[in-house]
Amino acid sequence: MDTGELRHSFVSLMSDAGVPVEYIARLVGHSGTTTTETVYRKQIRPVLIDGADTMDRIFPAADPQS
Repeated sequence: MDTGELRHSFVSLMSDAGVPVEYIARLVGHSGTTTTETVYRKQIRPVLIDGADTMDRIFPAADPQS
């Protein structure tokens, strides 16, 4: 994973956690929110969801009844 991928992951995770975009933009050094919103904010989310779905298939939740 390179620094760009880490940056994208950071922005996506912060966004998904409900951190305001204005705060995220300041954390990553943007002077406004436009770049954060258009470039970073949603790029990694589909990858994270696909990865989580795959892990759910590999490790299904235990049945609490068993």
